[in-house]
Amino acid sequence: MNVEHEVKLLVQEMKRLGKPNSDGKITVKFGVLFSDDRCANIFEALVGTLKAAKKKKIVTYAGELLLQGVHDDVDIILLVDEE
Repeated sequence: MNVEHEVKLLVQEMKRLGKPNSDGKITVKFGVLFSDDRCANIFEALVGTLKAAKKKKIVTYAGELLLQGVHDDVDIILLVDEE
């Protein structure tokens, strides 16, 4: 799969699993994304897809690298609503 396609799928999954924050932007916890069965089947490397989306300024989150367990409570915020 190419990165552009995976980032689009990430946006769709964030919309499915997330909720609007106080700014009206969709937010989802890393642990929710990571432990979701559908996401596990879609993304071979969720962390890599998140890094690519962050670099393109489509999402934002605290830190550089997210690790399961350690960063489960980190909010991932959707900045751009594109599909």
